[in-house]
Amino acid sequence: MYIVILAGGSGTRFWPLSRTARPKQLISITGDQSMLQRTVERVLPLHPKRILIITNHLQAVETERQMQPYGSVPIDVIAEPAARNTAPAIGLAAALIAAHDPSGIMVVLPADHFIKNESMLRNTLTFAGEAASNGFLVTLGILPSRPETGYGYIEAGMDALNDGASQGPFPVKRFVEKPPLADALRYLEEGNYFWNSGMFIWSADTILAEMQIFMPALHNKLLQLKTTIEAEGQTVLKGQIAALYQDIESISIDYGVMEKSSRVQMVPVEMGWSDVGSWSALPEVIEPDVNGTVCVNAAGHIAVESSGCIIYADGRMVATVGVHNIVVVSTPDAILVCDRECCQDVKKVVEELGVAGMTEYL
Repeated sequence: MYIVILAGGSGTRFWPLSRTARPKQLISITGDQSMLQRTVERVLPLHPKRILIITNHLQAVETERQMQPYGSVPIDVIAEPAARNTAPAIGLAAALIAAHDPSGIMVVLPADHFIKNESMLRNTLTFAGEAASNGFLVTLGILPSRPETGYGYIEAGMDALNDGASQGPFPVKRFVEKPPLADALRYLEEGNYFWNSGMFIWSADTILAEMQIFMPALHNKLLQLKTTIEAEGQTVLKGQIAALYQDIESISIDYGVMEKSSRVQMVPVEMGWSDVGSWSALPEVIEPDVNGTVCVNAAGHIAVESSGCIIYADGRMVATVGVHNIVVVSTPDAILVCDRECCQDVKKVVEELGVAGMTEYL
């Protein structure tokens, strides 16, 4: 397998810890390795042929630095000149792989997810690779544990269960955007809806073939890139990528291909997954204390009639008195205080800072 890690996100919901040059995937929210490093380490037992990390030019230097401990592993850090969402990034990786190994199986993983049962992930990727080698676009569906309105869903055709195929893969009927609570409750009851993990397995030539059908403009540019690499090698890569990104559409792989293709299948998995989308997700990753509070990177925490808080303290002592369900994040130059229910809106702070010209805090 080839492992493709998408690591170009901005992580604005984790401000003020996450910044432009060191976004969510390049920092340690839980106090140990960065999320990118953890993503790399969890796939090393698969002995990948190569790991391709797609990032952007602002984060490339730090990404390269964080990959230095893995010098014995073939890792390429590829910098996009501009953010264009997931379809161009995945297409770029597919073209690079196809130039040398057209039928190579590529696993696409986000760089900033948490997975508790990493061996389950590896086993599931190996199993999904069999379907991918037969020309399918395979995605992993997370078995939902609650009626979550913050995730997209996959509706799977579960008729194969009658044939004893409990592991799948199952055909995908449709992708559903973040639903209202009533729909999320119904999805949980019906049992054939799964959280959309954003993890994919397919061969390089299969995804390129589907892009040719559904995203012909992007495919034509990728074909030119692939042909140039085959003829001249990767010494021309930087210039070719710059040309590729000059006028391509910014679009996700879900919208561009997955929601349109008839080749999509899903493999269900339960592995203690979280996309760690905002500060409010920390209790999914770190066990709260007896008061339901998560405190990270603090010299200590004194709670007086306080509960349900999330605290990142940058080495400081923190005391909370008479407060409940709030988030406190302290960094050397900024402090965030917000209600846990409003964590998704932290990205608005980043937007306001940009409008105000306060770029030193971005």
